[in-house]
Amino acid sequence: MTSIGTGYDLSVSTYSPDGRVFQVEYAGKAVDNSGTVIGLRVKDGVVFAVEKIIQSKLLVPGSNKRIQTVDKHIGVATAGLIADARHIVNRAREEAQSYRDNYRVPISGKMIADRVGSYIQAYTLYSSVRPFGCSTILGLIDENGPQLYMIEPSGVYWGYHGCAVGKGRQVAKTEIEKLKLEEMTVREAIKEAARIIYTAHDEAKDRDFELELSWVSEETQGKHQFVPQDLVVEAERFAKESLNEEMEDD
Repeated sequence: MTSIGTGYDLSVSTYSPDGRVFQVEYAGKAVDNSGTVIGLRVKDGVVFAVEKIIQSKLLVPGSNKRIQTVDKHIGVATAGLIADARHIVNRAREEAQSYRDNYRVPISGKMIADRVGSYIQAYTLYSSVRPFGCSTILGLIDENGPQLYMIEPSGVYWGYHGCAVGKGRQVAKTEIEKLKLEEMTVREAIKEAARIIYTAHDEAKDRDFELELSWVSEETQGKHQFVPQDLVVEAERFAKESLNEEMEDD
């Protein structure tokens, strides 16, 4: 009875007898139904890649981006409900601005992840609210070098070398584990990130998708920016060639 949440999923402030909070698990399902999002932390920066499923042919290309900038040096990629993601990004911007106003220095990776994670976790405590149905990947360069964090709908956050969320996360994680991230540059990581997104995309089930790529690196003077279009085209060509080679080998 408890395994399907009957009676124990009406409020986020209610535990089931076996210690589960079902509404937080349901929020995780919303993330799992979203397009794949990955973050890679390499020796000179961080790269984000997003498989943004095209819901309608009528949508303007490039609209409703899933990668956004929080502060000059901080990028965010989100998987799940896009309205919830916007709210979290706005909160992260407020935290970054508040820290800058108070201490006159940019906020560090650990601090922004902790503050946003605590805010998300507060939405798992009260019956009048619901958890955020999105997972957030934060990437930046601070005084300790490149940093990458993923914040789950429960508010838990971890530091990563590489992480993936969304529908194709298992395939993406397997591919990321094969990479020697500590030895890679951001330009190499962009190509690998594109390849992983194309590998994780299920053509049989999913619609077409837009590939979003951004980076924060020494090459961008520590600022978070979208990857220039010529590099995106090159990365997509590399990804498609790699997929074709794999199919021929099979």
